[in-house]
Amino acid sequence: MLIQDLKYQTASSKLLIEKWQIAAGEHWGVFAGQGQTAELLVGLLTGELTPHKGSIEGLPDNVACVSLQQQQKLLEQQIADDESEMQSGNSVSQILLSSGCDETSLPELLAITDLTHLEHRGFRLLSTGETRRLMLAKAIASQPQWLILDEPYAGLDVAHRAALTRLLGVLAKHTQLLLLTSREDELPPFISHMALFDDQQLTQTLSRKAWQQHPLLAQMRALSEEKSDRLLALLKQQEQVNHPDPLVQLKDVRVAYTDSLIFEHVNWCIRPGEHWQLRGPNGAGKSTLLGLILGDHPQCYSNDITILGVKRGSGESIWEIKKNIGVVSSSLHLQYRVNCSALEVLLSGYFDSIGLYQKPSALQINNAHTWLEMLEMGGLAKTGFRSLDYGQQRLLLIARALIKQPALLILDEPYQGLDYLNRKLVFHALNRIAASNISQLLYVTHHHEDTLDAIQNFADFVPTGDGSHKLVLTTAGSH
Repeated sequence: MLIQDLKYQTASSKLLIEKWQIAAGEHWGVFAGQGQTAELLVGLLTGELTPHKGSIEGLPDNVACVSLQQQQKLLEQQIADDESEMQSGNSVSQILLSSGCDETSLPELLAITDLTHLEHRGFRLLSTGETRRLMLAKAIASQPQWLILDEPYAGLDVAHRAALTRLLGVLAKHTQLLLLTSREDELPPFISHMALFDDQQLTQTLSRKAWQQHPLLAQMRALSEEKSDRLLALLKQQEQVNHPDPLVQLKDVRVAYTDSLIFEHVNWCIRPGEHWQLRGPNGAGKSTLLGLILGDHPQCYSNDITILGVKRGSGESIWEIKKNIGVVSSSLHLQYRVNCSALEVLLSGYFDSIGLYQKPSALQINNAHTWLEMLEMGGLAKTGFRSLDYGQQRLLLIARALIKQPALLILDEPYQGLDYLNRKLVFHALNRIAASNISQLLYVTHHHEDTLDAIQNFADFVPTGDGSHKLVLTTAGSH
């Protein structure tokens, strides 16, 4: 394949490639240190977008893609097909059979992607990691000549990341792979070439060995730390508020469905000054537990849960609780389907709404503009949220959670979709927020390198042997 003199541009991003040649049988990694590269590149290589200038020659007819954007599109399709928001969507097996897999091949496909036990579960009931595995199975079902993987490890726990590497090694024997990543350590052994994009332009192609010695990463880390200092200064300008002790209290909490027990006997107390990381494998119940705390899970009212001094089910105002909680998650990202402007997304953080339905103050508007400038998105204030690429959307949602300086900041895999620079920016900023006790963090990540030094308390979901999990707490003083 040969890409030559290519240019594609939108209101919020662009992509420039002078010359890029990929020989048959080569497997490439793509690293974008800064700029919205992945979504445009995927769109051009899958034929969803047409270059404004230049050409792409030799692209195979059958190209499949696994990406967060494709995952979002599938969810929107499932919602559109359902009459009620309470519907669970098509089952895993139904989705795969409609994607080109036949009844004979289905068991093997489910087995290699660890979906056998989820065969009859609806798409909208899957965890983040389970959904990612389904998207891969869906792509494999189409038997592509080329498989494009945009952040394929995002949302997967340690065991499933290792399993994915093994599976991709098998696929690489007969399918050409192109892997886009913002993590320098997520390159399977079969990747032999790298393409580096900086500021939305292909700047260099090189061997894997040369990439491992490249100075770009050190430069990016230094720049991200400098930007995170600016973000922290912006937060410190806001007034500090005292909040109830404890912030969160769960007593003998249990969640079960008709076919399974998720967890029981959960007793957990989060006090001011404590930051917690919630850990456990995909499907263990992490997102379910966060949903109980947020009040988004229906079983929160059948359990003994107190949030910011208010007991769930006591006739409390949901807004009175949520106004002191900031949240970033894949679930929120998928739910944020309104097409308000980038500025309005930030302002909605003050009111914890999806979209802006209340009139913000002049001070709030001015503060939101300051945040946009700090994120280098000042020129996108009037751009519709859904016109932005996935990484820009995620960065906005992180700022939306931070802008009101909440008592409790819930972060469920916050870095998904971010380029390297913005991932490091958010990482350093969160560490500083926790160290300064600006907000109390409840943090979920499957990547060891994303562990924050300022977090010294851990809540681990541990398998019990009967399919459910128990929560084991480790506090700063018990290490």
